[in-house]
Amino acid sequence: MPDIKLGSLFDGIGVFPLAASRCGIRPVWASEIEKAPISITKRHFPDMVHLGDITKVDGGKIPPVHIITFGSPCQNLSLIGNRSGLAGAKSSLFYQAFRIIQEMRDATDNLYPAIAVWENVMGAFSTNDRMDFRAVLSAFSDTEVPMPPSGRWGNAGMVRGGTPDVCWRLMDAQYWAGTRRLARRQRIFVVADFGGRRAADILFKPRPMLPLPPPCGEGGRAAAEGDRTASFETGRQIPVIHPFQCFRMRGAAKRQEETAFRNSFGLPTDPFPTLLASDVTPFAFWYEGDPEGGCIRFLTETESERLMGLPEGWTKYGADGVEIRPLQRYKALGNAIALPCADYIMAGIYEVLADRAGKEE
Repeated sequence: MPDIKLGSLFDGIGVFPLAASRCGIRPVWASEIEKAPISITKRHFPDMVHLGDITKVDGGKIPPVHIITFGSPCQNLSLIGNRSGLAGAKSSLFYQAFRIIQEMRDATDNLYPAIAVWENVMGAFSTNDRMDFRAVLSAFSDTEVPMPPSGRWGNAGMVRGGTPDVCWRLMDAQYWAGTRRLARRQRIFVVADFGGRRAADILFKPRPMLPLPPPCGEGGRAAAEGDRTASFETGRQIPVIHPFQCFRMRGAAKRQEETAFRNSFGLPTDPFPTLLASDVTPFAFWYEGDPEGGCIRFLTETESERLMGLPEGWTKYGADGVEIRPLQRYKALGNAIALPCADYIMAGIYEVLADRAGKEE
């Protein structure tokens, strides 16, 4: 088995390292500044080195890795943010990550990293009159990428011809867990391959999805056994669970539209809304045949973990065994990456890197 290594910038609660470890890739180091996410990640990956503030990391002096992942801050790119784009104080940290990648490649004669993965919100397609995403692609491909003739970025595409080979894809977590129900979470993933033309194989090639992990054990990481069986499969009452659309309700009430007001309690076809770092998502809950006995309530921390495809209890404890406060868990999960999407990409990376390692032996 090849020893493929990963470094995670803007690590959060370690979703990229979790996905990597599920695919045979070894997480080596991470960079994060938020105390609660660092403690959560240390619990699950006690051997992973934490580098601290990304602005103080020298890419030429840290252990080289095959893969660098980074979900740089989205506050200035998000559709609900201030939309200042890559020039914003938070989202401009993208360039710090790219600096580290370049420093590592310079220090290793362009051997490491072989693959880089950038993740961010859908709003990155449109900030700064759509020029920010062009800047991202141009930074990766080391060339001036032209705007598409349509003036808009497609939900998938590639920049091919130079080094690295770059592909991007918009992925929505709600479609990536088979029969399980995940929250809607539209995220852009950019894959840059510095060692060949394998980005399309990583990001577009169909491959089986990994099963969702079982709940965490006492020591962290997923336990060997677990049960996520839906309640209707265990013989209990059948719950009816619909996302609750706060903004839809307020608008309908203002316009005095009765049907739209009722529909704000959730349509059967509605996905769960995107989990936010700044708020807790409510939903409508009742049992079949008893709608009057229902209620509007907020997601628990465990339900939020499930909606992200994470093991139950992933964010419950820190490295010291002390429980993480609920608001910190909600914030961390609202900033996190959906595990099935990360699984798919890590599986593709392992496939292409392991194949290359096998050919070189």
